[in-house]
Amino acid sequence: MTRLDADDAVATETAVECAGPRTLLIETREVPLGGVRAMSVHRSLPQRDLPLVGAWCFLDRFGPQQARMRVEPHPHIGLQTVTWPYEGEVRHRDSVGSDVVVRRGALNLMTSGAGISHSEYSLGEEAASLDALQLWVALPEVRRHGGPAFEQHAVLPEVTLPAVAGTAGAATVVLGELAGVASPATVYTPIVGAELRIPVGATVRVPLNRAWEHALVAVYGEAAVAGEEGIADAVTLDTAHLMYLGTRREDVVVSSAAGATLFLLGGEPFEDEVVMWWNFVGRSHEEIVEAREAWESGGERFGHVVDHGAERIPAPPMPAVRLTRRRRRL
Repeated sequence: MTRLDADDAVATETAVECAGPRTLLIETREVPLGGVRAMSVHRSLPQRDLPLVGAWCFLDRFGPQQARMRVEPHPHIGLQTVTWPYEGEVRHRDSVGSDVVVRRGALNLMTSGAGISHSEYSLGEEAASLDALQLWVALPEVRRHGGPAFEQHAVLPEVTLPAVAGTAGAATVVLGELAGVASPATVYTPIVGAELRIPVGATVRVPLNRAWEHALVAVYGEAAVAGEEGIADAVTLDTAHLMYLGTRREDVVVSSAAGATLFLLGGEPFEDEVVMWWNFVGRSHEEIVEAREAWESGGERFGHVVDHGAERIPAPPMPAVRLTRRRRRL
C-alpha cells in the first residue's frame, strides 16, 4: 500500500541503543489515505521515538471497514512489503508480472530492491469488508540495490505456544523464524513476524530470541502481557496500541480472558538508520530525491504494472527541509 501522508524530516537527536526488556505501550494513530472519502488506516510504525523494531519499519492495519480499495500503481525502494490479510480479497498486480488475489491465510511478500511498482484493488465494484496488516521490512545494504521480486505462500508453519494455565496457544510463522521454526518466505535479515492466537481464559508462553528486540500488536481482543517482574505486573494490550518489549527476553507470558489474536514482530536490531519518505526507504536525502525523480519521469527503474495503462499515483512534493535518518529515542 502506498503512503499518501509523506511526512517531513525527522529530528536528529543522538540515537539510543536498545536496552533491555520493556513493556511500553505506544498509541497507534489514524491516517486517512487519499482524502476524506477514501480508506483510513491505523499506523503502529514508524513512531517518532521508535522508527524500527528489528528491520520492521512500517505497520498499518487497514480495517476492519467497508471500503472499495483502489490504490493505483505506485513505487517502492529499499524494502519488502508484507501483506497479511484477515478479511476480504484484494488483487495485487506489479511490475514483475504478478497478478494474484490476496486472501486470508496466505502471505504476500514483495521485495522492491532498487525499484518496483504495484497496485491494489479490492475485488468487485462495491464496498466490501476489508481487514489486513500491511508491514514493511527495511532491506539491508547487501540487498537493497538488487532486483525486484514477488512471492506468495499459502502454506505456513505452525508453532505451539505452551500453556502456563488453560489451553495451549498457536502461532503461524509468517516471516522469519520463531522457536526454531522458519517460514518459507525469503528474508535478508534475522527477523520474526508471527500471528499468535491465545485461547479463551488461557495464559501462554511465547518463546523469543534473547538477542533480538520485539513488539506486539493486538489484532482482535485484549491480552495481558507480563512485565519485567512477571505476570504480577502485566500490562493490558488492546487494538489501539503497539507494545514494545525491548531486548533480552527469553520469552513473554500472555493471557486473555476472552481470547485474542496478536501479531509478534521482532528481529536483530537493524544494521543502520534509515531515511523514510513516502514509499521509499533509503539512507540519504539524495537517494530519496533520485527515486522520486525516477518515478515522476516515468523511466524504466520502476517498470510498468501489468494490465494498467497510464494511471499512477504521483509523488508528493519534497519537503522544504532536508530529510534525515530516523533515530531511536527510547
